[in-house]
Amino acid sequence: MSLLEITDLKVHFETDDGLVRAVDGISYTVDRGQTLGIVGESGSGKSVSSLTVMGLSRSRNAHISGSIKFDGKELLSASDDDLREIRGDDIAMIFQDPLSSLHPFYKVGAQIVEAIQTHRDVSKSQARDRAVEMLGLVGIPEPRKRADAYPHEFSGGMRQRAMIAMALANDPKLLIADEPTTALDVTVQAQILELIERLQSEFDTAVVVITHDLGVVAEMADEIAVMYAGRIVEHADTDTIFAAPEHPYTWGLLSSIPRLDSPRDEELVPIAGRPPSLINLPGGCSFHPRCPYVKPAHMTTDPLLEPVPDTPRHRVACLLNADTRKQLWRELREGTAPVDARARVMKDVAAEGSAVQAAGDTGSTLTQASGEGRPAAATEEAGT
Repeated sequence: MSLLEITDLKVHFETDDGLVRAVDGISYTVDRGQTLGIVGESGSGKSVSSLTVMGLSRSRNAHISGSIKFDGKELLSASDDDLREIRGDDIAMIFQDPLSSLHPFYKVGAQIVEAIQTHRDVSKSQARDRAVEMLGLVGIPEPRKRADAYPHEFSGGMRQRAMIAMALANDPKLLIADEPTTALDVTVQAQILELIERLQSEFDTAVVVITHDLGVVAEMADEIAVMYAGRIVEHADTDTIFAAPEHPYTWGLLSSIPRLDSPRDEELVPIAGRPPSLINLPGGCSFHPRCPYVKPAHMTTDPLLEPVPDTPRHRVACLLNADTRKQLWRELREGTAPVDARARVMKDVAAEGSAVQAAGDTGSTLTQASGEGRPAAATEEAGT
């Protein structure tokens, strides 16, 4: 049995502007000792899904459905008191901004002591010894002295280490790290990721790493789930995601990663357009306004997350034919410009007598067909 099992999780929020579909039906599992990376742009639903696991997205305007089972126990139906016992003990979270997550009026050591005494029947002196031990374990020099410092007296990297110490103080079974390297320089990023890996091996903790940067999870994740517009659009083991991805959005994320073997003056390739509004999602495939390989049918048909032929553990939500996806990825790796691949795909569509041929103008057809229910900026991108 998996430690964490999420099935068809949906988290919607009612707002004055409409219903926000922050998470719109995702499923995944995490085993003991496993590391899952959840990647995607800001607003894709990564953090909301993990906050829901912690029971922190419950509110009057929230509509949550599906299933979250942790160690065999259903969390969505658990009471607030039950969640308080689990949160910080069996499940711990490293939040995105350690400066705002740590209370500015209390010393760092005192905050870790409180986290320990909430879940352990120990004296204050025993809890303090444990706090000092954890600060030393995460690499903070002079831990007994630094335990009496306030958060503003720590550097960004040290605050993140203190958050990790607090999260791991009670030996959790699952650690959720939400953008654990945000606003840190590259050297400190590497140290933090190495620290999480080392502590994971020592405590046999399952880890979920949330990030917008595929490079962060390249070395530490066993599996990667790529999220877009509240859904998982591709899920596979890490080697497969980097060697043989099959979703155009994943290709875009990979193309935007700096490479050491590229010329210094070579520009990064951004993903065209912007993420869609989670209130007014485009019809069909949510990625179609930004996809360079879009066909007219993609604007009306919603793809399902399905296994790739001959690779059942690799799942992708894309309406392109599997052979076409493999061919396009080969062309991208060989340096073929995405626009050339798009032109070839659209030429095939025209040859089949599709709506593109009937309209006689590929660009205008894309713009007109994809304009309904989507922001004007995204519509303009689709026609370029």
